[in-house]
Amino acid sequence: MSRTKTPRTTISRTRTEPVRQVGFGLGANLGDARGAIARAVELLAERVGPLAVAPLYLSEPVSEIPQPDFLNTVAVASTALPARELLALAREVERQLGRRRREKNAAREIDVDLLFAGEERIAEPGLSLPHPRLRERRFVLAPLADLLPDLALPPDGATPRALLARLPARPWARRVDGPADLA
Repeated sequence: MSRTKTPRTTISRTRTEPVRQVGFGLGANLGDARGAIARAVELLAERVGPLAVAPLYLSEPVSEIPQPDFLNTVAVASTALPARELLALAREVERQLGRRRREKNAAREIDVDLLFAGEERIAEPGLSLPHPRLRERRFVLAPLADLLPDLALPPDGATPRALLARLPARPWARRVDGPADLA
């Protein structure tokens, strides 16, 4: 009896990221800010899937440069995309929507920041998670608290609600309308 050898199949395993909540901060204060934010949400959703979008906030610029007030919101999704890909996606959305890099803290057509990716803590050139100024920005914490008030943020588990309560009154941010009003 002759035995034939069955070819051995090699299974290639690639490391996959866990599905986790990721947050994007969106803002604009040049041109059609509302339209730019709505389009940014659409472009992000094409890659990461459905997004929960907080109400819009009008906020005072965090800058010494004279400029108009900002419209801001936060969008949250569940995805397994790696943090570097999420950051690249944010930059690509900005590029598609005509963002031109000017001086630091200048007015902008659109700004898309990766705020957090689950509990990941990253400190690399070009990528810091959670976003290094997340805890200082009322225009990020207020909409994030509307969506996920009790989200435990790394590194210490502080929540958007608690962090927001600790911030000084200025710079201000006030809710202007709900997420459905983006469309």
